[in-house]
Amino acid sequence: MNRNTFIGLLIAALLALLAAVVIHYGNQPEREAAQRDALLAPGLGEHLNDVGSVVIKGAGNKTLATLVRGDKDWTLAEKGGYPVDGGKLRELLLKLADARLVEPKTANKDKYAVLGVQDIGASDAKGVELDLKGLAQPLQLIIGDANPHGGTYVRRVGDAQSWLTLAALGVDKNPVNWLHKDLLSIPASRIASVSLGRTDGAGVRLAKKAQGDADFSLLDVPAGREAGDAYTINGIAGTLDGLRLDDVLASSGVKVPADARNAQFETSDGLVFVLTNWSSDGKHYAQIGVRLDAAKANAGIDAAQGKVKAEYAKALADAEKGGSKEGKDMPIKPLAETDAGKDRVNRLAALNEEVARLEARLHGWTFVLPAYKAANLDKSISELLKPAEAKPTKAKARGK
Repeated sequence: MNRNTFIGLLIAALLALLAAVVIHYGNQPEREAAQRDALLAPGLGEHLNDVGSVVIKGAGNKTLATLVRGDKDWTLAEKGGYPVDGGKLRELLLKLADARLVEPKTANKDKYAVLGVQDIGASDAKGVELDLKGLAQPLQLIIGDANPHGGTYVRRVGDAQSWLTLAALGVDKNPVNWLHKDLLSIPASRIASVSLGRTDGAGVRLAKKAQGDADFSLLDVPAGREAGDAYTINGIAGTLDGLRLDDVLASSGVKVPADARNAQFETSDGLVFVLTNWSSDGKHYAQIGVRLDAAKANAGIDAAQGKVKAEYAKALADAEKGGSKEGKDMPIKPLAETDAGKDRVNRLAALNEEVARLEARLHGWTFVLPAYKAANLDKSISELLKPAEAKPTKAKARGK
């Protein structure tokens, strides 16, 4: 091969290489454009019900929360299988399913930390890894920092390319915040009486003088003393209204201390709630039992039926007074009037169903209660009395 031929071949090779580079980088914007607006999790929207668990991991590859789909509810493995906030989880899954890739970011692993999308095996990793199990195509995502102008930085595990998605994908790292925190919603208007037991004998008893009263009376007031602020007294009766947990433990691993207190709340229709409660290390614990007092339930039904019948009689009299004899203007006769026995059966069945539903939610668990609710369970009668008036003292005679 002579010199001119060699040079010609070399030039041809260089031109071919240059053409390949030009073609590659010329197509790069097209490839990125094709990837832009693509779904972060293709197919997830059509297969949300296939997700069997969601594992959330943080720095050092530490598992923070394991959310598991059960027959009825999602549960949290780290809290003994207690139900999680299904609405919160579904919101996250829907956001993931709808999230689109809008702007490519760094593919340099040395710069991942700037966006919070470095591998979570690093001890200083800022992001979280989501591992959605049960899908035909495994889905593992690293959710990084929020973009100050909106959206979230993300990266698929195993991919070099990171992205910005406009979806707000903040993932809670605290397992407690995934729990279904609502416990009870029994308004004070439904409560008939309250009893707070104390080991020092200074327990508290509250009751309404008559069903329908708004205020509770403090019982067992010592001679010469008066009940204190009605707001505080009524507040105790409202303890079960909007009661939420701060944390939860399986009762099988909890030892109830000997000095635990018992608080009992009875409703006007026969439900009885017993809260075995105590404080330890700055936290307030309670185990909650519920049952139906049949005698009080029937007494409550008697009162309810009497009220319904009275209301019907008044509505009937008003209609007749207005000239109505029959038809749509006449009140509908209630079941308590037409078949009181069947009405009673229906009401008792509804109460028993409520007790069964509450018992299924409460039994076997020890709850950490908010301090302001727990404070209501630890009141002594002395705290609910008006201050005792100081007795006047006799002045000493002058000169003595």
